[in-house]
Amino acid sequence: MKPMLSLLFNLRRKQTLEDKVLDIQNGSTYLKEELISDYKPFIAKTVSKVCKRYISETDDEFSIGLIAFNESIEKYSPERGSSLLSFAELIIKRRVIDFIRKESRQQNVKLDLQQGDDEQVQNKYEVDASVESYHLKLEEEHRRDEILHYQTVLKQFDLSFQDLVENSPKHTDARENAMLVAKEVVQNPEFKRILFEKKRLPMKDLEKEVAVSRKTIERNRKYIIAVSILMASDYLYLKEYVKGVMDN
Repeated sequence: MKPMLSLLFNLRRKQTLEDKVLDIQNGSTYLKEELISDYKPFIAKTVSKVCKRYISETDDEFSIGLIAFNESIEKYSPERGSSLLSFAELIIKRRVIDFIRKESRQQNVKLDLQQGDDEQVQNKYEVDASVESYHLKLEEEHRRDEILHYQTVLKQFDLSFQDLVENSPKHTDARENAMLVAKEVVQNPEFKRILFEKKRLPMKDLEKEVAVSRKTIERNRKYIIAVSILMASDYLYLKEYVKGVMDN
């Protein structure tokens, strides 16, 4: 009777992409192969954006993207506060950039072995400058992608960059204390779950674990949430802002 009612009244929730990923993580090999096959166009498009040229399935860069997509499936967690595709895009871009850097370094080694006259030395300097410029451009684009992704996640918590500017603690010690509270949120599995599922801080329990008053936590609530999201993320560049706190 229950299955029939589900069909009649459409009670069965349609399985989302994220649901499929959780099934894959629980051992569904067939579903994993199917998902990767279905999203090959997404992988090629993402890799092409990084390489600034059309990428086909025969290119080495596509293989790197394929491996990265598989990695994102294995590492994805709803607690990251983003969709699978958004998370996968970050991982793919990061891995492709690493591949390009490695290839560039190998090309430079070849030039070092071949150089012998002034013209070759000059060519090496020109290539070095070109490669460095390209790397800086890639890093700038990747940093922009991270910022845009971060903005999207912040919106889920009804926050914006403007909120952070207006609510950022004015004094250095106050900011450091807020970051330490955020660190406690991220490192405590239950606190982290409440943050990402209920979009709020577990004020009562959090107050017991940190040497900061409830009033101070409430005053810096938006800032603490924003920093917690950052600490719990896979952002390569943005996490540099809180690296010192996370290393302590």
